[in-house]
Amino acid sequence: MTQNEQQVAGLLLAAGGGRRLGGRPKALLEHRGRPLVEHAVGVLRTAGCTRVHVVLGAAATAVRERARLDGCVLVDNPEWADGMGSSLRAGLDSLSGTGARAVLVSLVDQPGIGPEAVARVLAAHKDETSLVSAAYDGVRGHPVLFGAAHWTGIAATATGDQGARAYLKEHAAAIALVECGDVAHPYDIDTIADLKHLE
Repeated sequence: MTQNEQQVAGLLLAAGGGRRLGGRPKALLEHRGRPLVEHAVGVLRTAGCTRVHVVLGAAATAVRERARLDGCVLVDNPEWADGMGSSLRAGLDSLSGTGARAVLVSLVDQPGIGPEAVARVLAAHKDETSLVSAAYDGVRGHPVLFGAAHWTGIAATATGDQGARAYLKEHAAAIALVECGDVAHPYDIDTIADLKHLE
């Protein structure tokens, strides 16, 4: 296990209710015969995240019953309907006191982003001041890595569906972009039409 793998926690945001999917929680969408949340945790683990925190919201009880999430820290976000910002705050809060020096954040509804892309972002972590983002043809996307020095600032600006967008825009000059367009496809599963990406 490398030093990076010990110091960087994986944080999977999986609380969304799938409003544009007719209210089907994204974590429970089926992908390769298993719930999508299970697939996403597997990607983080394969890439080298030994500690994985999963933020649950919509249908959290059903997710716990149906998905195999052994070894993960499951974080309930009762405010999940307020948007991704509340889930990011809940996830960062769950990391306090764990000794993690950085967190790699991924989204449950991006199954086209696999371990190769995550591992590249993970490898670019240097210390608690790191800000790293995957890029696709030069455009910033997910996953993103935040050194612990940034967590308070990110939590303070994470509102609605913005997540860390405002903070990253403000600190754009400090972000190390890691090109992943050759190994991943950053589509989201947001609408019924997007379900074609699931197997």
